[in-house]
Amino acid sequence: MVKSVSRRSRVKERAPARAEIRQVHNVDGVDQPDQSLSEEQARTQEETASRKKVVRERHPPEQESRAEMELLADCAGKALAATTDVAFLLDSCFRLRAFNPAAAALLNWEVAATIGQGCAQVLRCRNLDHMPLCGTSGCPLVRVLQGGQPLANEEIILGPETVQGWEASVSVTPIEAANEPYVFFLARDVSALKMANRMREHFVSMVSHELRTPLNSVHGFIELLLRGQMGPLNDTQREYLGYASEALQQLLSLAEDVLFMARSDAGHFEVRLQQVNVEVLSQQVLESLLPLARKAEIVMSKEIELPAPLLHADPQRLKQVLSNLLGNAIKFTPPGGTVVLRARPDPDDPQMALLSVKDTGFGIAPEDQPHVFERFYQATHSMQSRMGGYGLGLTIARLIIEQHGGKIWFETVPNRGTTFYFTLPLYREPAPGEERGKGG
Repeated sequence: MVKSVSRRSRVKERAPARAEIRQVHNVDGVDQPDQSLSEEQARTQEETASRKKVVRERHPPEQESRAEMELLADCAGKALAATTDVAFLLDSCFRLRAFNPAAAALLNWEVAATIGQGCAQVLRCRNLDHMPLCGTSGCPLVRVLQGGQPLANEEIILGPETVQGWEASVSVTPIEAANEPYVFFLARDVSALKMANRMREHFVSMVSHELRTPLNSVHGFIELLLRGQMGPLNDTQREYLGYASEALQQLLSLAEDVLFMARSDAGHFEVRLQQVNVEVLSQQVLESLLPLARKAEIVMSKEIELPAPLLHADPQRLKQVLSNLLGNAIKFTPPGGTVVLRARPDPDDPQMALLSVKDTGFGIAPEDQPHVFERFYQATHSMQSRMGGYGLGLTIARLIIEQHGGKIWFETVPNRGTTFYFTLPLYREPAPGEERGKGG
């Protein structure tokens, strides 16, 4: 009986302690023991919370953030000091406020004489035609300050005319510091790269141009032999000369395409616009491809809506487009298939004509479709290895069509065929006093 009473009294003595634990409030942001926990669990939770408080006191989040920002600023400063790219900072009044060692070395800037100077005196920005940009709407600084958006990969010329100016690709970024707007320039010298590209383009153009003369001579002599001008030929001789003629024609076509791409890359693309009868021109292209179609056992035809559309186009360039599209259609259509060339007014635009080349060939695989117009891209179809080609025909076709103001696209169903569509402007008689330009 005595033991029972003493046990009850000990329980009653513990109760106030447990009650005290329930009444503890959250102090200084430290998590306090949960009211429903036992005394031992409460002590464990309290110790854990105390340790968290010590950690927070030793390493406050704001101090960690400050330390990271200081580290980032230190690394950025060292990177700008070590980089070979030119970096400088201007304020909203177009004054130079800071620059890195690369800018000092490349542009011959001195801190004492340059800081605070206007950009018109120190940068002398010019476009690639050497026209000054300072004070114009084309100035990158003006565009960034007015638009509030960064500019990337702007090509300009920096440096005074008396010093050798250099071509640079610049990124211009607006920055706000101490409630003041600034503009940060990062410029990379591309003079050497552009010079190398110009030399490459000149070399390719020269080689392609020089290749055409001997190839045309050899082709002409073969044609004379095939016509019997140098005496009769037996069947074997005629067969082998025919193979040689086809190979030379491929080489001539390759030289023409490479020369075309080199001129286009150099900005020397030219079209000579005139009135073109699509019926006549289509017939000429079909006849030139007839031997290739017969060899591949393909039936070619044309469907020209009457009256035949009159196009405002360069006839030689248009022949190039049709030859590329029809040649591809013939190569990727199995024997017994058909290739149809169609032309009619564009139902969606009364100022344009709609032309198409439809085949019953293998179609274009889904994985190839996004890359069809990329230069040098080769289709994954097994026929590609047998048919050859170098992946420039469709690229050139798109360049020519777009230069005329048209567009080109395709529809395809694997193993059922492909149709290429393109639009070209219709010819209209110039109004009195209006001169028809040649384009270019």
